[in-house]
Amino acid sequence: MRPEILFPLFRPITSLPGVGPQVAKSMEKAAGGHVVDLYWHLPGGVIDRRYAPVVAEARPGVVATITVKVDRHVKPANRRLPYKVYCSDDTGVLALIFFHAHGDYLKRVLPEGERRVVSGKVDIFNQEVQITHPDHIATLDEISSLQAVEPVYPLSAGLSLKVLNKALAFALKSAPEPEEWIDAAYLSRHGWKPWIQALKEAHKPQSEADLDPHTPARCRLAYDELLANQLALAMVRLNMRRRSGRSISGDGGMRQKVIAALPFSLTAAQERALGEITADMAENTRMLRLLQGDVGSGKTVVAFLAMLNAVETGVQAAMMAPTEILARQHLATIEPLAEAAGVKVALLTGREKGKARQAVLNGLCGGETALAVGTHALFQDDVVFKDLGLAVIDEQHRFGVHQRLTLAAKGCADMLVMTATPIPRTLMLTAYGDMDVSRLTEKPPGRAAVDTRVMPLERLGDVTGAVSRSLRKGARVYWVCPLIEESEALDMAAAEDRFESLKEVFGERVGLVHGRMKGKDKDAAMKGFAEGAVDVLVATTVIEVGVDVPEATVMIIEHAERFGLAQLHQLRGRIGRGGKPSTCLLLYAGPLTAAANDRLRIMRETDDGFKIAEEDLRLRGAGDLLGARQSGLPEFRLADIAVHGELLAAARDDAQLIIDRDPDLTSKRGQALRTLLYLFERDAAVKYLRSG
Repeated sequence: MRPEILFPLFRPITSLPGVGPQVAKSMEKAAGGHVVDLYWHLPGGVIDRRYAPVVAEARPGVVATITVKVDRHVKPANRRLPYKVYCSDDTGVLALIFFHAHGDYLKRVLPEGERRVVSGKVDIFNQEVQITHPDHIATLDEISSLQAVEPVYPLSAGLSLKVLNKALAFALKSAPEPEEWIDAAYLSRHGWKPWIQALKEAHKPQSEADLDPHTPARCRLAYDELLANQLALAMVRLNMRRRSGRSISGDGGMRQKVIAALPFSLTAAQERALGEITADMAENTRMLRLLQGDVGSGKTVVAFLAMLNAVETGVQAAMMAPTEILARQHLATIEPLAEAAGVKVALLTGREKGKARQAVLNGLCGGETALAVGTHALFQDDVVFKDLGLAVIDEQHRFGVHQRLTLAAKGCADMLVMTATPIPRTLMLTAYGDMDVSRLTEKPPGRAAVDTRVMPLERLGDVTGAVSRSLRKGARVYWVCPLIEESEALDMAAAEDRFESLKEVFGERVGLVHGRMKGKDKDAAMKGFAEGAVDVLVATTVIEVGVDVPEATVMIIEHAERFGLAQLHQLRGRIGRGGKPSTCLLLYAGPLTAAANDRLRIMRETDDGFKIAEEDLRLRGAGDLLGARQSGLPEFRLADIAVHGELLAAARDDAQLIIDRDPDLTSKRGQALRTLLYLFERDAAVKYLRSG
């Protein structure tokens, strides 16, 4: 259960003064629905209200806090004109301007003849000193609170800074003082203050410099979040290790047959990864390992050989992919190799129905089927394996931690997770800290380098001509349409427009695929392209992961400047798979921003996915890099992986030390760490302490 000290933090934001149902909706969009979400919503700027000139010396364009006497209210002749309140001091006259004003309210807060303090941006209009809609109007007693530095927070429609500041001030007043969870020596070395002080300091910056993520207060909060993340992952890992496993070590007979049948030799990286996986499988604990390799590095072959290691001992192995297209593609790769080993492979997706599905289920339940490939359908309740020894999951970032635990429950199975998304080492620690990692850093021989060129969209006519020449030579072409505001509907419209225009040039040789098509239609479009019925496939980013058409040698990406590096790299990875020279054209609309120019330059210079991922992290930061398309990866509110990489490594080491010394978190520090886990809503990890 959540510790009592945290109860006030998980109240709804409507419990704060001034936050009614309407304001709560806007506040929830900006920060979240609980009081604790406001704590993590750090300021992104400051307004310095300490500048307090007399009227005559007030500088235009600067926020000033001025003490004046209210002289007179001037109501406009019609509602479209502003309501003016003239004020003065010994040096001059200041006009306060209000549009769509409520006169009664203004007369109440600005009574004629009385002195008031007003704060806002000064302007000069028609030689008149003005402040339009002052940010603050206060009495002389409140001047000390106004002449200060005010934090500026990211807002959403319908949420004002004034309301958010008031809610935050109240929320911070009720912040608890928990027991310290950071190691005392580490805390002292960095000169960090207790959590409550660091939190309040981060929310009360005194200058722009205090907004820097390297400041002690922000570093302390970032470390707390990273430690919670790393400790939760370490506990998942410990829980998996505690579960009884079994030693799986085949005689190598089937694997040797497959290796002999391969048209190429395994790379050194493949050999190394396979060695790590089989050594892990031979242990009596359950394997939980990530196989990470760039596009075309040969992950499927390594995973298949690991599956055969299981089959050689008489147990079953299954491979799960996130889409039917990808599952069928894996089947196409695996089937001929399985034939060489004398093993049959069953396919199970949502499309298998009736007798065909039942036959597959019977084969898995009875043990006659040793190898299975499929989608989520493989792990539904009615699918029973006789003895599942290894589960392989492809494109892990589409699933998430909780799903891999569900799969593990299907049997006493080792687990191998694959991803083709090159992830920087720092991000990998946060996403896969509960796993051992094998990396494939080489590409198998025969993979042709892709010639990448960058050109302006104005040359679209030349591009169409070049496509025409390529088609005459038997090429197949992907034509990817631009990302539009992360909207699938608008992406689809852009793709349909391009499809129609290319159809006028190339006729029925053009096909179309986008995310809003039904599964069967999508599969049919891809099949038509793969089999050569269609030579130009107009597509949205739906083709970014796992589509394999070796005959495709040309990739055109419109508005390439709108895509992130990781996406451009994934898309380019769709070509160059068949050994023929391939070309990728990145079309851009100028003028380019510095960041867009950098992205296109990097794409020209390298095809190393790991280098590209590191550059992507450097250019965009972790939050943007993760995005919705990488939903299994964590998003941080306080930590910035691009900045706090060293803190992440320290948090990982600390988490491992904690687990080694106090695996059930029963010590005094252990109890404080339980509070930390609940504070960052890692509740699921705490449950492993009881179930372990």
